[in-house]
Amino acid sequence: MSRVRTGPVLGLTVQTVLLAGLAVTVGLDVAGWLAGLAYGVVTCVALRRGLRRRDADRLGPADQVTLARGVLVGGVTALVVSGLGGSAPLGVLVPMTAVALALDAVDGWVARRTRTVSALGARFDMEVDAFLILVLSVQVAPAVGPWVLAIGGLRYAFVAAGWLLPWMRGSLPPRFWRKVVAAAQGVLLLVVAADLLARPVTAVLAAVALALLVESFGHDVGWLWWHRSTRPARTAVPTPATSISVPLVPSVVVLPSVPSVRPRAEAVTDRPFVAHQPV
Repeated sequence: MSRVRTGPVLGLTVQTVLLAGLAVTVGLDVAGWLAGLAYGVVTCVALRRGLRRRDADRLGPADQVTLARGVLVGGVTALVVSGLGGSAPLGVLVPMTAVALALDAVDGWVARRTRTVSALGARFDMEVDAFLILVLSVQVAPAVGPWVLAIGGLRYAFVAAGWLLPWMRGSLPPRFWRKVVAAAQGVLLLVVAADLLARPVTAVLAAVALALLVESFGHDVGWLWWHRSTRPARTAVPTPATSISVPLVPSVVVLPSVPSVRPRAEAVTDRPFVAHQPV
């Protein structure tokens, strides 16, 4: 079996072992098991597809750290779904989430030290972050209110809007404040999920997190609208030697900054993707 397959499959295997350990120690119901396994399978399939599309033969060192963080997020997902009918074991859920958030800085450090920056790694890191925030939003919603689900859902709503509005698929410039807001989401939601503070205080913290996120998304949507392009791309005039039009300016996508400190690839020349990530 090639290394292209063993990396993602190894992650799925470790994910299954973690779920089994959680089932034995704190207990998982059928819904929790299914949610954790579904998350692991989707991650495995997406990683294999990403590696093949980019003609990569293995996961880089930083991607392996992100994969470990993703496995923890799968465990958190299983605990949250399993606890929807009652209460999730916070003694396990909170430390596991804290480690997953801390590893978000580690994979960036590893990427810088090993010089293994890649668009695939940036996207993988981004998706793990976004899904963790969504799961934490589900965890705190019963205590704070359903409105807190907007914290986890805004990023996916932004991506969905890009399918309908072409100008929303533009590339965003780096913005340090976006990183601050992104980091605040995980920390604030973890504090709320720990259930150590009074309910009014946790509600205020969640409201602050949502307000920061709305401001960040609003700023980026406004920037994309202001810089939208309404003119078609210019093409070179065909010469007698060829009848194929070649764009004068190649398509280059600059990846936006995201909560991880892992440096991003400056340009991607294959099929572009845009994924806003204050989450």
